Amino acid sequence: MSATLDHTAVAGTPDGVSAAELGGFGYEQQLHRRVGRYASFAAGFSFVSILTTVFQLFGLGFGFGGTAFFWTWPAVLAGQLTVALCFAELSARYPLSGAIYQWSRRLGGAVVGWFAGWTMVIAQIITVAAAAIALQVVLPAVWTGFQLIGTDPSLASRDGAANAVLLGCLLLVVTTTLNAVSVRVTAIVNSVGVTCELIGVVLLVVLLVTHSKRGPSVVLHTTNLDHTTGYVVPLLISALMAAYVLVGFDSAGELAEETHKPRATTPRTIIRAVVASGIGGAFLIVAALMAAPSVTDGKLALGGLPYVLTSSLGTTTGKLLLLDVAFAVCVCTLAIQTAAARMIFSMARDNVLPFSGPLRRVSARTGTPVLATVVPGVGAALCLVVNVGNAGLFLGLASVCITLLYIAYLLVTVPLFVQRLKGDPLPDGVDEDGRKLFSLGRFGLLVNGVAVVYGVAMAINLGWPRAAVYDPAGDGWYLHYLPLITLAVTAVGGVLAYRYQRTPYHAAIGRPRQVAEVNA
Repeated sequence: MSATLDHTAVAGTPDGVSAAELGGFGYEQQLHRRVGRYASFAAGFSFVSILTTVFQLFGLGFGFGGTAFFWTWPAVLAGQLTVALCFAELSARYPLSGAIYQWSRRLGGAVVGWFAGWTMVIAQIITVAAAAIALQVVLPAVWTGFQLIGTDPSLASRDGAANAVLLGCLLLVVTTTLNAVSVRVTAIVNSVGVTCELIGVVLLVVLLVTHSKRGPSVVLHTTNLDHTTGYVVPLLISALMAAYVLVGFDSAGELAEETHKPRATTPRTIIRAVVASGIGGAFLIVAALMAAPSVTDGKLALGGLPYVLTSSLGTTTGKLLLLDVAFAVCVCTLAIQTAAARMIFSMARDNVLPFSGPLRRVSARTGTPVLATVVPGVGAALCLVVNVGNAGLFLGLASVCITLLYIAYLLVTVPLFVQRLKGDPLPDGVDEDGRKLFSLGRFGLLVNGVAVVYGVAMAINLGWPRAAVYDPAGDGWYLHYLPLITLAVTAVGGVLAYRYQRTPYHAAIGRPRQVAEVNA
């Protein structure tokens, strides 16, 4: 599979080079290249969205792991960074929409690639739903008028879960419309949202530290953990918080066909999104533990970060910061839906999805794949509507979508690792700026191996049946197996959809031709 990428034969601007190379992969330039370096970073960072996800799951992490749950954060960050480094290498060599699908099928063949793409599509649709209901965590805390159904705003209550569905569906209408209207407007909203989120994280950390009740050594304690609770199992469960937060950095690769100089830009923005999210999230968790009124009275696990803000910073300041969090939730939902739309478009363009024809159609007026944008919006809304009143809705959706994301990631890192073991190197060459493509060099095998081991271990941890996580209200034993059931349904649905697609074309694509053949 060795090849060398040569840009010298392609004349014109960097975007012209990118468009010409896209033709080398067998595709026409249909999407508009309007995404710059910062917008590319914003795509990855806003998918991760530490303000959205840390606010959603801080209570879960602390509730199971106590103050020591902080250490699950750097552990997950280290594992995900190895995955991101592998993705950065691939994004430099295959700058295509539908990144996970495109990378996987070029490494493992058509069947592996198709199932990676299918799993990723389902995961992204569920993730859109899980992100949208995060509004319930912050809006009722800002103003009780946002609690339109019932009186209890807690996501663990039936009132809170039902209201979360309503707020989430309203948000999905907005994000679907915005995504369908314009790539440029979406990129601007993402960039503005990420800027506000970065500023908000810094302000939050500074304000919480200045209102601290204890020092940073709180993370060295094992508050709420003892010999009766055990240590390993609670911390494994609390690691679900970090596992849910630190995903989606690959979405910068999803926008590669809309990015200026993607070979030069995308690898770095993927890594920056992970590092920035990891550092910001770590400071936010420590600052929250330092500023919480108490770490032993049970209120921190129940109220999470909104409770810390309003009780430590005062009602007015706390609510203003919560509004910033609400904006981050909206942008996060928008970014995830954008990534899902590009994945669907990429697979439909290869004619390997049911109804590929309309799904791959790009609007001449907006430059967006409109139907591919609508599908994840409608799919996410259905995920919410069928769960009205389910008190375990949020944790169930979060766990399911992350389990599927980890499986999709493994369908990239495992074939890449196998290829390295065979001594078959990735294509080499230069980017649009004339610099060598991003590469892990001699550390590639080690980093890739760690990424695979970490991914398998975390997928098992995420899918392990746990009543406390998947069925907090005791609604039924079957909910304990929700991730495994969803994985099985996804696999069966995948087999049916795979058989439905056009087999002659699929057999023809096999292992795609190398770029070297195109540039020869």
